[in-house]
Amino acid sequence: MRPVPQVRIHVDAEGHLHMAAERPRRRFRCAPVCAAMWIALRRCDGDVAAAARLLAALWDADPVNTQADLDLWVGELRAAGLVCAERCGSSPCQCSVPTRPPL
Repeated sequence: MRPVPQVRIHVDAEGHLHMAAERPRRRFRCAPVCAAMWIALRRCDGDVAAAARLLAALWDADPVNTQADLDLWVGELRAAGLVCAERCGSSPCQCSVPTRPPL
């Protein structure tokens, strides 16, 4: 999983994650728990399973439930056109190549 090109991401002072795309215009403001999930995903190079294991260990939570929650949230981000399925380091990674917005 990785953000699609031209998605802006920022965490505000209260810990909320903000994601914005211009074409198509979409804006998301997510709870601080989602900011933690986003940071774990980035630390794990977009590997959802690895991020779920990391979060489960940090939160002393059930890894299966953590993976299920993370899968649901990533699915919402995919449906919104903010992320795509491949990991950032995967081939063919297009992170730095501008692309047309999703149809």
